[in-house]
Amino acid sequence: MKEETMHIANGNYIVIEGNIGAGKTSLSKLLSTDLNARLILEEFSDNPFLPLFYKNAERYAFPVELFFMTERHKQLQDLLMKGNLFQKYVVSDYIFSKTLLFAGQNLVDEELRLFQRLFHTLNASFPKPHLLVYLHRSVDNLLTNIYKRGRAYEQDISAAYLSKIQNAYFDFFRMVEHDLSILVLDVEGLDFINNPEHYQMVVQQIEKKYSKGLHHWKLEPSKN
Repeated sequence: MKEETMHIANGNYIVIEGNIGAGKTSLSKLLSTDLNARLILEEFSDNPFLPLFYKNAERYAFPVELFFMTERHKQLQDLLMKGNLFQKYVVSDYIFSKTLLFAGQNLVDEELRLFQRLFHTLNASFPKPHLLVYLHRSVDNLLTNIYKRGRAYEQDISAAYLSKIQNAYFDFFRMVEHDLSILVLDVEGLDFINNPEHYQMVVQQIEKKYSKGLHHWKLEPSKN
């Protein structure tokens, strides 16, 4: 067993969040390796309604969100709620609350009210993360990353939709900042996947102790 080479001061359950194309999954994988952590990755590619949603959001919003919620719930029940004696940390690339965050942008009226009732029932059993890290990038940067990774069903995502999701995240943070330690990292211009120096900049901030509330850091790459 590999011993972790870093230590998270806040606790052992860390969530990496971010808009579409921010790099949350890539960072979660890197951190899980360094921490010898149990890794929980959202299985979004299994959602059969997702490609249809990006083409016709109004028609497919409810089934796409319902599928996401049930799959997230099942995965977190299986991986988060069951202990592992050999892994001290858990790193996830999503928080279950994002289920309601996205639904609030895509559903209306009776569908949204029904969805909210189902969500609150399912969410009641899950622990809160000790640290929620949000990777912030500009919408232009997100669009560039989405284009580069080349998922066909994502190529129709608009700048307006990304802006709407970005605003929804910050509205959510303002609502829960008294209950969670939230670290917003502005990683514009950073390539923590391919540049070890950039990755260490991110790690140094994540390792720190944060009180409950909203904390913001802008990471600037060195100019050599």
